[in-house]
Amino acid sequence: MIQDFNGRTAVLTGAGSGFGLECARIGAARGMNLVLVDVQQDALSAAEAELAGTGVQVLARRVDVADGAQMEQLAHDVQARFGAPHLVFNNAGVGSGGLIWENTVSDWEWVLGVNVWGVIHGVRLFTPMMLAAAARDPDWRGHIVNTASMAGLLTPPNMGVYNVSKHAVVSLTETLYQDLRLVTDQVGASVLCPYFVPTGISRSERNRHDEAAAPTRSQQVSQAMTDKAVASGRVSAADVARLVFDAVAQQRFYIYSHPQALGNVRERMLAIVDGQQPPDPFAARPEVGQQLRAALRQG
Repeated sequence: MIQDFNGRTAVLTGAGSGFGLECARIGAARGMNLVLVDVQQDALSAAEAELAGTGVQVLARRVDVADGAQMEQLAHDVQARFGAPHLVFNNAGVGSGGLIWENTVSDWEWVLGVNVWGVIHGVRLFTPMMLAAAARDPDWRGHIVNTASMAGLLTPPNMGVYNVSKHAVVSLTETLYQDLRLVTDQVGASVLCPYFVPTGISRSERNRHDEAAAPTRSQQVSQAMTDKAVASGRVSAADVARLVFDAVAQQRFYIYSHPQALGNVRERMLAIVDGQQPPDPFAARPEVGQQLRAALRQG
């Protein structure tokens, strides 16, 4: 566990907005060296200016986390400037909805590239650095936090590509936790599973490299429903960032922004254990399911 953050180094992807930026603000308030990573240059530059103004050391890099070579250069730059990071927040993410058979190969490559390969690169590059630092110093402590989603524990319809990517992050992080326990007590891991929180991810198409196809009806419906859910959320990105730092300090693995949603997770797990059909995701709010079915069956 990390309880004293002062003078420690944090690497944060998706640091230009949302959870990444809010965690960077907390890190700055606690005296951490900050490595800010984002693909959107204007947001990154604004974050760099703000956080450098607090007096902490800041290294900002425009990086596409899906690109292995760019991530390798980032890891080299971090090692050269600060040494092994104490906190790695593999947080960059994008969203995409629609009926699962309507998603293009490009959709799959984009979402899995950022959401899954971005985390893979962060884990494969920074974990060895952290383990080496721990081997040199028995008092050294580190922690890795990967951002998944409640969609990594559930299977809501009309957002299959995103679900697949976030289930992969949950599995990857649970395995990371178990693997770390085999070799060290000095480096921990956590998975962040937020629900609908305003972060900007619902508009992540703005940073897509390729040209997306015209959205299908199901993708338009998914976007509208996501926007509505996010807009009605009462938990902020800053609230979630505080939960992240609390979890790191307490060595808590699962981080939930909306623990009330765990009832749906329990129902899903019970259905798996009992060999039942997947439960109705709209059982608690049948009107939402009715609206979605009606929207998709029009025309």
